[in-house]
This record gives sequence, structure tokens and C-alpha cells, in this order.
Amino acid sequence: MKISQNYHKIKESIPDYVTPLIAAKTRSKGEITEVIDAGATDIGQNYVQEAQRIYDQLGEKAKQVRWHMIGPLQRNKINKALGIFDVIQTVDSLRLAEDIDRRAGRVISVYIEVNIAGEKTKHGVVPADVKELIKDISELHNLRIEGLMTLEPYSKNPEDARPYFQAMRKLFEEVRGLDIPNLDMRVLSMGMSNSYKVAIEEGSNMIRIGTAIFGERRVYSA
Repeated sequence: MKISQNYHKIKESIPDYVTPLIAAKTRSKGEITEVIDAGATDIGQNYVQEAQRIYDQLGEKAKQVRWHMIGPLQRNKINKALGIFDVIQTVDSLRLAEDIDRRAGRVISVYIEVNIAGEKTKHGVVPADVKELIKDISELHNLRIEGLMTLEPYSKNPEDARPYFQAMRKLFEEVRGLDIPNLDMRVLSMGMSNSYKVAIEEGSNMIRIGTAIFGERRVYSA
């Protein structure tokens, strides 16, 4: 099945309010072009260097979509990242937020990455610290906090992710109730190719889809 057919199949199976974020790590110009032509509006990349290469290859077509940073952002890559990405989904510390704020020169959308399961191998702020971090970041002038993002522990059974998605939805609603500046909490980004249906049931309105559209991923090389 072609990439475009896979994309349309997923779009038809999800509510209109849910945005498929296309996880395009290791994907070629041709693959990304096909999914953009199929109607994709949001593209996610894990690495600044790879994103820059693909962005340049796509030329004017790159400007048809919103670009999301979905991998850890190294501080020495912030300047390059700001030239590519519309959204940085992986803010998990005040220090990183301050570095982005100093260099941005414009208002940029950010999501707070939450390590909902407390996994040592993953990035993200622990749930107990999310509200305090948001309050601190809200004082920065160039960052607008628009969402929460998480990566659930991997499991072949998507039902295993449900408790984590429920916890994220509860946290999301609590954060939305905060009365602080520069907070426009609209996006709950959770769920991947094998778990997005459960994630949507539990409140996700942005799902990260790669394999279900492109097929199995190739090994990444910088």
C-alpha cells in the first residue's frame, strides 16, 4: 500500500480534531513529499541535522507544513533548530527553555515533554514537577506553551499504555486550569502507530505516526 493510501486510511479512522504528526525520522525526500501531497500538515523530526537536510531538499514544499522537533534538543543546535521548526515538543527543563528564549527573536510554540512513566532511559520532566516548570517558563517572553507531550513505555499490547494516557489527560486538564501568562494549553500529544487508537480514547488530539504510514524504519545515519 502506498504512503498516500496509508495516510488517508488513518485520517479516515480518527476524529477531525486529531492531528496526525508524521514522524519522518530517516525518511527520504520522496517519502515526505508523498505524505505532504496526501494532505499531511505536520511533520516531526528527531535530529536537527537530518531535519535541515530534508528541509533544504524540499524547498518551497517544506513551507506547506508545520515542523515539529520531537527529539531531544541539544543546546548547541538551538540556532539551527529555530530556523527550521515551528514547534519544539521536547522542552523539559528551565535551562533549555531559557536558552531557546534568548536565541529565538520571535515567539515560538513549545510543548512540555513529560516522562509519564519515570523511565530512566527517556527524557522529560516528571509529572510532579510539570506545573512548577510551566510557571517558570511562562515568565519568558518568546515561548508560548501550547501542549504536553509524552512517549509511553513500549509494549506490543496498546492497552498497556492506557493508564499512562489517563494520567497524562488528568495532568493536561490540571495544567489547562492554571491562570498564568503565555499558556495556551491546546495540544495533548501522545500515542504512536501501535497505540494511537487508545491514546485518542483517552484524550489525545495529536498522534505521532511513522511506521503505520511509511513502513518499517531504516537505520538512521547522520
